[in-house]
Amino acid sequence: MHELDTDLAQDAAVIRVDTRLTMVNAPDLRAAVAEALDAGRTTVIVDLGRCEFMDSSGLGAIIGGLKVARQASGDLRIARLTPQVRIVLELTNLDRVLKPYGSVEEALDDR
Repeated sequence: MHELDTDLAQDAAVIRVDTRLTMVNAPDLRAAVAEALDAGRTTVIVDLGRCEFMDSSGLGAIIGGLKVARQASGDLRIARLTPQVRIVLELTNLDRVLKPYGSVEEALDDR
C-alpha cells in the first residue's frame, strides 16, 4: 500500500491498496490517510482496484479514515472496487455510507 500524490488535483491524495486489506496492513491505511490530511489534502481517494480481499479490520480502517477525514472538513472516497470488496460493502450496507466510484478520476470530479 502506498500513497500516490496525483497531478489531477492539488488538494487530493490517492492511496492505492495492493492485494489485501486486512488486520496486517489496516494500520498502514490509517497512517496514510492521516499523513494525507496532515499534508493539507482535503480529499483522500482509496483506490481498491488491486484489492483482492478485505476483512473487517480493513473495512474498519476505511470507515475510520472516513471519520477522520470528515472531522478535518475533508472527505474519503473509494474507487475501483473489486467484486469481493463490493460484496463486503453491500453485505454491511456500507455502500450507502461510502459511495463507490468506477475510477479515481470520477471520485475526483464529484466535488
